[in-house]
Amino acid sequence: MKVLVAGGAGFIGSTVASALVDAGHVPVVLDSLVTGRREFTEGRIFYEGDIRDGDLVDRVFAEHGDIAAVVHCAALIVVPDSVADPIGYYDANVVASLEFVRHLVRNGCTRMVFSSSASIYKTAYKPGGDLTVDESSPLDPQSPYARTKAVCEGMFADIATAEPLRILSLRYFNPIGADPQLRTGLQQRHPSHALGKMIQAWESGEPFQITGVDWPTRDGSGVRDYIHVWDLAAAHLAALERFDAILPAGAGSTAINLGTGTGTTVRELVAAFNQVADMPIKVVETEPRPGDVAGAYTQSDRAARLLGWKPQLSIADGIADSLKWVRVRDTRLTS
Repeated sequence: MKVLVAGGAGFIGSTVASALVDAGHVPVVLDSLVTGRREFTEGRIFYEGDIRDGDLVDRVFAEHGDIAAVVHCAALIVVPDSVADPIGYYDANVVASLEFVRHLVRNGCTRMVFSSSASIYKTAYKPGGDLTVDESSPLDPQSPYARTKAVCEGMFADIATAEPLRILSLRYFNPIGADPQLRTGLQQRHPSHALGKMIQAWESGEPFQITGVDWPTRDGSGVRDYIHVWDLAAAHLAALERFDAILPAGAGSTAINLGTGTGTTVRELVAAFNQVADMPIKVVETEPRPGDVAGAYTQSDRAARLLGWKPQLSIADGIADSLKWVRVRDTRLTS
């Protein structure tokens, strides 16, 4: 199967492309390289350009008429940046996606897997300590970035009811780790998520801050749903290979959560990090930051049923692969 991977030079997209190659499929990468890395396209069919460039998308389909499906990973994803530049985020994530889908429909594409986000869910605390969300949970995105994902999903659902294009959205929270073969990894040198901050503390010797220890969670620290990026790639692969069974012709669109089913607290993440790292990090407890919440994690029963998918790699695996990537990142990324 030949698959067009939009945003295939980014962290998620490049890992999906690697999973496709390993499974005997052929990825065709389309990426503007605004945040993606040219190094991640080595040895792959690659077109440099924007997904809203209709002439370029037409050329991709003209030169690869056997493209069977599209994986749409092209997006800006940094929450604080979206708060500072909502216009830029709506333009890059929503307007560009609308134009991209217009080009896909014109070229007769009927299958798209959309790499979405579980940040679109409402994460209110429920009695009994239940912090899970499933596909029927209410939506309440809390940042311009998350709202762009929710808007795209609604827009795609409308389009899929009127056009032959069927769209499967995969929703997940926090990818960690790297391609286990270290072909690709997180291109940001200083990521802002908790594991990124732990790695910075490990490198600098400074203590890691646990922001908030009185949340209604099993140990008082915030809970997040960390998932290995290779497991995410495997889920995208399963979605492509089972696409017609999940969404037969005329079925429109649907969404599937991807997660661990248990979540990981900050304290648990620190403990796992210290078991893996050659030098444990120290921690200090501080007050919650403005905007912090207890967190949430996904129920993934639907993924198990429809995709035959469950995470195979542990949090420790994700930490270990992240540390391995940090050690080789600067030799892989030339600038």
